[in-house]
Amino acid sequence: MRSTKRLAAASLAAALGLATLAACGGSDGKKASGTSGSGGKTVTLVSHDSFAASDPVLKAFTAQSGYTVKVLKSGDAGAALNQEILTKGSPRGDVFFGVDNTLLSRALDNGIFTPYEAKGLDRVPAEDQLDKDKHRVTPIDTGDICVNYDKKYFADKKLSPPQSFDDLIKPEYKNLLVTENVATSSPGLGFLLGSVATYGDAGWQDYWKKLKANGVKVDDGWEQAYNTDFSGSAGGKKAKGDRPLVVSYASSPPAEVIYADPKPAEAPTGVATGTCFRQIEFAGLLKGAKNEAGGKALLDFLISKKFQEDMPLQMFVDPVAKDASVPPEFTRFGAKVTNSATVAPDRIAKNRDQWVKSWSSLVLK
Repeated sequence: MRSTKRLAAASLAAALGLATLAACGGSDGKKASGTSGSGGKTVTLVSHDSFAASDPVLKAFTAQSGYTVKVLKSGDAGAALNQEILTKGSPRGDVFFGVDNTLLSRALDNGIFTPYEAKGLDRVPAEDQLDKDKHRVTPIDTGDICVNYDKKYFADKKLSPPQSFDDLIKPEYKNLLVTENVATSSPGLGFLLGSVATYGDAGWQDYWKKLKANGVKVDDGWEQAYNTDFSGSAGGKKAKGDRPLVVSYASSPPAEVIYADPKPAEAPTGVATGTCFRQIEFAGLLKGAKNEAGGKALLDFLISKKFQEDMPLQMFVDPVAKDASVPPEFTRFGAKVTNSATVAPDRIAKNRDQWVKSWSSLVLK
């Protein structure tokens, strides 16, 4: 399973022949006065592979707190979380970043976090605080998994692009969509959950039967779907992709512009805003952290305005803090999604494995 859209953005940059997002690291700072352990003045952030932040922002945290951030990357989101569950009570770091609402219940049920109410949490909308009564995790960012479309293809065909789940099963869109395997891909799972939210337990399987009959293609992951099969991406154009619809992210169109050289006047891809599923990503203080004071300081910083405003162009996500602004590229080239589907974490926990199993039987056989 892919971590989230950040790895997608890094892969997109590579497809455009540019440098990928830089990995995080720490810089030496002044001596901390808090808890010792983890090197005393070092706080360790365990994350999926695609966490990124700018050096000036990390240095600002060091100057403010005295702690240097060390980032321990541990594969995709699912793999990283599983490692923390296996090392529960003796964690590899102090803070874990990267569990989203599709995996949240697994983390909470396994008790890997120590409750902590981060400073500044009042600036985060209540609907994003999925553990607001216990504060075992802190919401950090949001994003939307949505179908993207190739603007040129639809303009050339004089065909309106789809805008809803219902549209995707219409005859005019037959053999146009590529999505990802829900068992191996985060956007694939999010798209499945979007269909569950839209059609309910009684209707989502019938929807996928119709989608299969309408020629949906399934790839193992986002990289192949977006950068090979999707005709609208820079990578897909090079690979002569023949699918003008792909499950990706609402932030993919801005990324296509930002990483392009020369930059186009408008994004070559669009977003079907009626096909979106909302992701919320969290961080938490790991139970047994050696540097608990540093971990708390880092959680406070992750929802600070400085870090929140750094995230969009580093990780292609939206800030959760209401006072954080997004760069103009997001507003100009991105899609405004106001009706993203959601599924409660406890419902996901109860049904996720069976949904994936049922989907695999319906779609892959």
